[in-house]
Parts: sequence; C-alpha cells; structure tokens
Amino acid sequence: MSRKVTLFTGQWADLPLAKLAEMAKSFGYDGLELACWGNHMEVDKAAKSKTYCARKRELLEKHGLGVWAISHHLAGQLVCDPNDKRSDAFAPPELAGKAAAKRDWAIETMKNTARAAKNMGVEVVCGFTGSPIWHLLYSFPPVSAQMIDDGFARFAKLWHPILDVFDECGVKFALEVHPTEIAFDLFTAKRALEAIDRRASFGFNFDPSHLQWQGVDPVKFIEEFPDRIFHVHMKDASVTLDGRTGILSSHLDFGQPNRGWDFRSLGRGDVEFEEIIRALNRIGYQGPLSVEWEDSGMDREHGAREACDFVRNVDFAPSKVAFDAAFEK
Repeated sequence: MSRKVTLFTGQWADLPLAKLAEMAKSFGYDGLELACWGNHMEVDKAAKSKTYCARKRELLEKHGLGVWAISHHLAGQLVCDPNDKRSDAFAPPELAGKAAAKRDWAIETMKNTARAAKNMGVEVVCGFTGSPIWHLLYSFPPVSAQMIDDGFARFAKLWHPILDVFDECGVKFALEVHPTEIAFDLFTAKRALEAIDRRASFGFNFDPSHLQWQGVDPVKFIEEFPDRIFHVHMKDASVTLDGRTGILSSHLDFGQPNRGWDFRSLGRGDVEFEEIIRALNRIGYQGPLSVEWEDSGMDREHGAREACDFVRNVDFAPSKVAFDAAFEK
C-alpha cells in the first residue's frame, strides 16, 4: 500500500493553480487538495459546470497530479461563527459587517461545495464548521451547561440542511478538529457527532498538530473514531513552554518567539508520526496523506519539498502476516 501524498493549497492561494501544480509536481507530490478560494476551486462555478471541473482535472493531469479532496474552511467557518469583522474577508465584499448575510451565504456555499465535489469526482470535502460557543471556553463569567447544550444544538440545526445536500451528492464532510470549531478535541468531537445524530456523511479531517499542542494524544483520537477519519492532514507542532511562555500563546502571532507553541515543518516538531501511521494502518485508512505546510520560520518551497520527502519516508504498509507465523504448526 502506498498512500497518495498531496499538498493542501490553502497556504498557496496567492499563486495561480497552474503555477502551483507545476511546483508541486517538482516537489514530488502525487496531487493537490484544492482550497476553495483564490482561483484554485470556485465552487459556485464548479457546482454548476462539469466542464469547469473537467478543465481543473485536465490542468492537474497535465502535471501528473490527481485530486482526492477539496476544502472550504472559510465558508464553513461562517456557518456557526459569530461572524464579526474578523471574518469579513471570508465572504463577498458586499457582505462585510453583515453577520446574518455572511451566514446565509456560507450555508449556500457549503451546499455548493458538496455539488462541486460531486462534479469533480471527489468524495470528501474538508473544512470548518465554526462554533457559536468557542468564546465561552473559559467558564468566567459563569457559563451554564444549558449555554453549551444550546451551542451544540445550534450547530446541528445549521448543519443538518447542509449535510442533506452532501448526502444527495454522495460526498462526505470532514471537519478539521481545531480550536474555534464546534469540535476542537476528542471529547468535543464525540459531542459533535452525537449532536449531528452520527450522520454517516459527517466525520473528521484528522490533523495531529491541533491536538498535539493541547496535550491530546493524536493516536488516541484515531483510535476513538476509526470509522470517521475521512481525510488526513500531515502537520507538525512544537510546544516550547519554558516557564515564561504560556500554552494560550499570549495574543502573539504565529512565528513570534514568546509563543508557548507553534507549527513546524514536518519532522521538526513534537508529533510522533510513526505512531500515527501505525494507527492509520490499524483502522485501514487508505486515503491521501495531505501536507498542510505551515512554519513561519522556514521558506515555504524548501518546507514543502522536505515535507513531501518526510511523508514518503514515514509512511509504510502494514504487515500481512505475523512475523512468527512460520513457526506455527
């Protein structure tokens, strides 16, 4: 078994897709996980036009690349987010400052993302859900249990109609478990599944980096949800607590030296990727390993190239026999 190694294009949306495809092939990738912003994947066009989708595939195939997932984190975030001015850039400019209008746009856009995936011939859409209760994480002023219950109920109410379209299209939605989402660790992921009635089309884009810095063992997450790992991001993180730095990062941007943790190029952080590969083998995951490259201290082209090599070196197929089977009678 050789899993496909792909590059998520979200951190490369400033480049035209044709240029990025050429670069990704030279780095050694098998394909791209297309972000639905920039010019990489325009979902409203893709939802309506199979010709548009065919041309995207032709562009990738020209460079010997495939596509097995598309991702719309930005629109997904707006579905459940409070939608203040921080997210104005995620939606059309005429919706800036209009929280309800941004939400309505996001809901329809996520439905179109499912339709776009169907037309592209891919079975997984990765993304965010947003959260109406992330801001209540620390329980002061006091947060009642009812407030949290209401938050999960609102998530379900907003996402059920979206998932209806995913079901119609035969596409799965893979939530990237991540701070600021309705599910950000193992237990909130369980609660999100329960809130959404464990719909078959709702699962997870496993990204160990967001679990690692929280102190959650990424392998435990895989073991908890063996039938819900729809897609895998390969990303590393490093915790650098030194007695002065804090795990909440002190309102410092990524890359600042006094943060208590930060993302790292693959193999340069704390994530134990061999154990992750072993866990993925145990659950029978055979989808792509998609590099989401982020490291504020490294040139991204250097990083993307070394990340591809790292994934190929760390990935391996499970054994088909017990090592001592030859000694059995």
